[in-house]
Amino acid sequence: MTRIISSLAEISAQYDALFVDLWGCVHNGVKALPEAVAALQAYRAGGGKVVLVTNSPRSRAGVKKQLAHFEVPDDAWDTIATSGDSARSAMYRGIVGEKVWHIGPPTDLKFFEPLNVVENPVRIERVALEDAEGMVCTGPFDSLADPDVMRPQFLMAKQLGLKLLCANPDIVVDRGDTREWCAGALAKLYTEMGGESLYFGKPHPPIYDLARRRLSALGVDVPDHRILAIGDGVLTDIAGAMGEDIDSLFISGGLAAAETKTLRQPDADALETYLSKENVAPQFTIGHLR
Repeated sequence: MTRIISSLAEISAQYDALFVDLWGCVHNGVKALPEAVAALQAYRAGGGKVVLVTNSPRSRAGVKKQLAHFEVPDDAWDTIATSGDSARSAMYRGIVGEKVWHIGPPTDLKFFEPLNVVENPVRIERVALEDAEGMVCTGPFDSLADPDVMRPQFLMAKQLGLKLLCANPDIVVDRGDTREWCAGALAKLYTEMGGESLYFGKPHPPIYDLARRRLSALGVDVPDHRILAIGDGVLTDIAGAMGEDIDSLFISGGLAAAETKTLRQPDADALETYLSKENVAPQFTIGHLR
């Protein structure tokens, strides 16, 4: 049974590092969440390390710029690991070929900028679907449209035997009060149609490997039992932590606010029903990071 806590400070002494989700935990897609920022600042002031682990398809530099726009201060975190960085590395190693069809808005074109950390990277060319060797999905063309609009293109892609590289496994996010579809929804649809989707963000191992390497680069050696993962996605943050044998703190007031009847804190019975239904077992739960 998960333990409902009232603040991060109640348990923070048990951990030397945090793997913290961003959207729904530190910001709401529009602005920083003040109590969450204060909690992370206090944790770092006590000597803890904060790794922001996000399924954003952006690079670390791109997420840093976005954080500044949302007014998340630099002293609330130490380093960043993104699904985008992990996926870009795989793309430039040629995992879906050199000619790719890009699924995503024009704002995601930075995903295709050269990546210097890969030795002998392949030359990536964006082409039409019928000419592609693989697909790269950074998000829907329209984040408000039902993913099913992609069925005709995915049927052709499946017939061509194309793999889909998913740069963001999230299914949905809440931008303020608006729920939007993410790349993970399209990858899920393609897989259900019989296609092959490749994932690099939470809950899949590559992003945790990257997060550990980013943590190690800070000059600290933190064993897994001293790391706490924090997030509001049971299928990404919590399932991923369980797969990595890392303790987790579930933020019930994010994506699952309605199901857990969370205002300031979750309803205990609704929370247990939800976690049981989703078959996840976070060590701790809190309504909102604070």
